[in-house]
Amino acid sequence: MAQDAMMTLTKPVVLVGLMGAGKTTIGRRLAQALAMPFVDSDQEITDAAGCSISDIFALYGESIFRDLEQRVLIRLIGDKPCVLATGGGAFMNPLIRSAIKTHAISVWLKADLETLVERTSRRDTRPLLKTGDKSDILARLIEERYPVYGEADITIDSNASAHEIVVDRIMQCLKERSPHG
Repeated sequence: MAQDAMMTLTKPVVLVGLMGAGKTTIGRRLAQALAMPFVDSDQEITDAAGCSISDIFALYGESIFRDLEQRVLIRLIGDKPCVLATGGGAFMNPLIRSAIKTHAISVWLKADLETLVERTSRRDTRPLLKTGDKSDILARLIEERYPVYGEADITIDSNASAHEIVVDRIMQCLKERSPHG
């Protein structure tokens, strides 16, 4: 039913938000619901670099990672329509943000601090969280990034809702944006 309304979707749907907001998990399910390919920008970056994001940070630093992230995302945004999960800092880059605004539909998966801390504590693979208290770091990132994430086309609360509910909310918002919806 909802998929029929999405047949006119000709742009990538780009998921933005902090680590732990659910971009990859929700993205996979959204892509399936939309019958579109799913692309995880972090996976694309590691494929391009030939090593993990943690290794890129450790060996080359955050600025080299951000440069690689920019090149990969600009390419992906200009590619075929897909559901694209971005890294938490990607939307902070003005060039990436501009490309997304021009060539894609952005969806901010917004979660509160408690939810982000709980979700990011499940794995120890996030370079930005290895330098101190997770809660303090995430609180600082919320303060810095949420005003910019607020520029996204669609904002969806991804706190405690089941994944299917979040996907349904995104689908409804996309349908409302569709000229044939």
